[in-house]
Amino acid sequence: MAQQLELIAGCYEQIVFGYRVQTGEKKWTSDADFSHHAHTASLSAVAVNDRYIATGSKDETIQLYDIKKRVEYGSLLHHDGTISCLEFYGKTHLLSGGEDGLICVWSTKKWECLKSFRAHKGHVTSLSVHPSGKIVLSVGTDKTLRTWNLIDGRSAFIKNIKQNAHIVMWSPTGERYVVVVNEKMDIYNLETATVTGTISNKKRISSIRFITNTIVVVAGDEETVRLYDTDSLKCLCEFKAHENRVKAIYSITVGETLVLVTASSDGYIKMWKLDLEKIQDTPALLGEVNTSARLTCLGVWQASPVESSQQVEAEAACSQAQPSREETQQERKDHTTEEDSIKLVRTKKVEFAEGKIATKKRKAEETKKKKKLKSE
Repeated sequence: MAQQLELIAGCYEQIVFGYRVQTGEKKWTSDADFSHHAHTASLSAVAVNDRYIATGSKDETIQLYDIKKRVEYGSLLHHDGTISCLEFYGKTHLLSGGEDGLICVWSTKKWECLKSFRAHKGHVTSLSVHPSGKIVLSVGTDKTLRTWNLIDGRSAFIKNIKQNAHIVMWSPTGERYVVVVNEKMDIYNLETATVTGTISNKKRISSIRFITNTIVVVAGDEETVRLYDTDSLKCLCEFKAHENRVKAIYSITVGETLVLVTASSDGYIKMWKLDLEKIQDTPALLGEVNTSARLTCLGVWQASPVESSQQVEAEAACSQAQPSREETQQERKDHTTEEDSIKLVRTKKVEFAEGKIATKKRKAEETKKKKKLKSE
């Protein structure tokens, strides 16, 4: 059974692209599914789970989309500054970090902001949730690496680092994590919280992705992608992926095939087949698509095999019979829940906007008073 895949990419031109992937034995094709002028500034982050797509931008907003129903879901407004990082934890939560130094924890049930805490004195540049969902790592421009307890939103551990890190990521099992500073990547052990090794890339690292608990894929400000072993600290493989620098990478497993997806400033999104048994060999190119845009961020939506099967069965049934006009009780419930969620998001949006306007007016009045006192 072919699995449903959707490539999601954001760009400097403020647009979100969606490409539906048709998988095959040798070559995969990608057809344009949607494009949406989502923001009023360039996109900076994208995150996906089994139902939603979340995009962050320099316009200080997070936009939500229901990929299953193909509808725009609303906006989340809580940050004051660029949304620098987004990450879903399963089906239940979305975490966001921004230039205002805040980390926000959102419930995907009604899209409420459950927690909002000051994570860094400067910008939050990256965050990563532990597989257990109990703690989150974050790095920022205050030259610190922080561990947060998500149960109470308090800092559990602070480590000072010499430079501003811009990427942090847990391994799949949560036994180790990596912190990226420019072209260097430090590997930490969870039990000791100490650096067990350092990997130096040739150029500044722009994106990383664990494909196993020990092997990490690294993309930088160059055309080359490299695979490193975090135990031996050796480069296992490197290959030219694009004609320009690689901005983002993503990995998925389709059946028994491990697939690496890369996005570049040259506008191309490419899909590569990785063979762990022949890790030293250059990955085979499965397919590519030209977006003709300057890409900044990347995500891949992947339907579960059960949903893919149900989708095929539903399409077959619809082709043989006319759909019923009567709405089921569950559909009415889902519809009502969706309307309530959108209403909640829009209400919060208005309240936040009014609060910002009131703050600006108050600051303007204070400025006028100061000028008047100086003139007197």
